[in-house]
Amino acid sequence: MPARVKVLLDRLEEIKAMDKSDMSRAERKALRKEVRAIKSELRSTGGGVYLSVGAIIIIILLLILLL
Repeated sequence: MPARVKVLLDRLEEIKAMDKSDMSRAERKALRKEVRAIKSELRSTGGGVYLSVGAIIIIILLLILLL
């Protein structure tokens, strides 16, 4: 797990553990915005290899031609 991901997950846990009852509406809204930003960053750093349908078709055709 990369260090940046660990920091983001720790921040999410910290926000979840906070007592939000004494916060103003603007502070809660800022926290929600921060949580959304962290979650979208975590999704984008998920990694993985994404192949388009066209790329998959080309790979299959190449495999058929070569084998």
